Amino acid sequence: MIEEIRNNNVARFAGFGTLYDQNRPSAPPEIVDILTTYLRSVPHTVVDVGCGTGLSSFIWLNHANRIIGFEPSDDMRQVALSKWEVIGKPSILQFENRLSHDLGLPAHSVDILTCSQSFHWMEPHSTLCEFARVLRPGGIFAAYDCDWPPAFDWTIEERYQQLISSADALASQLAPREQQPHKWNKDRHLQNIQDSGLFRFAKEIVFHHWESLNAERYVNLALSQGGLQTALKLGAVELHSEIAQFRDDVSLTFAGESRNILFSYRMRIGIV
Repeated sequence: MIEEIRNNNVARFAGFGTLYDQNRPSAPPEIVDILTTYLRSVPHTVVDVGCGTGLSSFIWLNHANRIIGFEPSDDMRQVALSKWEVIGKPSILQFENRLSHDLGLPAHSVDILTCSQSFHWMEPHSTLCEFARVLRPGGIFAAYDCDWPPAFDWTIEERYQQLISSADALASQLAPREQQPHKWNKDRHLQNIQDSGLFRFAKEIVFHHWESLNAERYVNLALSQGGLQTALKLGAVELHSEIAQFRDDVSLTFAGESRNILFSYRMRIGIV
């Protein structure tokens, strides 16, 4: 059963790697600042699990001696590799196909291990056991996510939520039961870390980051949500009119300008 869920979760991210990469926010520099402050040194090895297109991996260039991004989705990982090639294939950064419960790394070999927008797709017990195994004493696990939608205008945020809710409902209706993905509750991340008994310290850290977006990118943020993409792949043609209305509403609100949008982040950390 768990193996089937893992396969379905990986399959959910097929087919929209470029859309995802061009529109999702890059991991903010606060990530590096917070985690290196807790580590009290420059990390030798940073591992980014469920790294997607590498948005959360590339931020560690110039801040770590070795960076490994693990991503089981071929589509997402290929986008990361293409960007890696463009910047000259830095030897300190690599991307590999691995799942969270089997990283294939030596014990106590990792200083910082992160999951950006991804820990809720991983079975927590087996994943946390593996993370604790590869982290060195004093090493840090950090799962961080931004809230959706980002803060901008309450009427647009309400329409964003309605669109995603419609898409999620259609995806659930149209996908055969045996192909349904499964998300673990983000609100239980900290509790799962604490309950594992594998970490001597755990806490939640909340922070914010401003990023400039135009109307097209704001719309594409919604289109980059996995539930919406899944519904479209399954043939939910009724979504097209809702997407078109959302696009019109967003364009009207942005009025042809770029706006500063507030992304709120929640980071749950565990220190071994």
